[in-house]
Amino acid sequence: MKIGSELEKAAEIILRGGLVIYPTETFYALGANALNKEAVEKVFKVKKRSLSKPISVIIANRTWLKELVVEIPEVAIALMEKFWPGALTIIFKANFKWPSNLTAGTGKVGIRLSSHPIAQNLVSWVNVPITATSANISGQPPPSNVKSISLNRINFIISGGSTPGDIPSTIIDVTSIPPLILREGAIKLRSPDLF
Repeated sequence: MKIGSELEKAAEIILRGGLVIYPTETFYALGANALNKEAVEKVFKVKKRSLSKPISVIIANRTWLKELVVEIPEVAIALMEKFWPGALTIIFKANFKWPSNLTAGTGKVGIRLSSHPIAQNLVSWVNVPITATSANISGQPPPSNVKSISLNRINFIISGGSTPGDIPSTIIDVTSIPPLILREGAIKLRSPDLF
């Protein structure tokens, strides 16, 4: 199956509320329609993830943010210009569009613009944000290749070869002042990046 037809099939599954695994610039991710509460619920169940832990998402481009977050602080703009697309997840104040289970009731949402061409094309094809949590049982190592994926009840897997693995995305919360680095990952942030 050619990658174009794989993307089309994966997009159809996501839009029907199904689950797809796809490669990113860090690990393989578990993708579902992030605006579909029932689809997000499936992600939690398949991963055996605590409902108290929010799930991050990827978007196709920065213009989507205007429809998805309450505000875009200046520091977020600076970070996006420097590190997007790439392995930086930025936590924003979520607006009303997000299901409460995706945000775990925090009122915040983690968003990234992936630099992986398959992830980029998939979210563009679907034209809605998709979940970007790692494709593993919670607490187990995230997979960097298809062979190491052990999740069940997945509707489709897009194989993109091995991903870099080792280090997950960096997560920074720009809803607080100063911004708070929640996870130091693939992108190393220094104070000049934040102010």
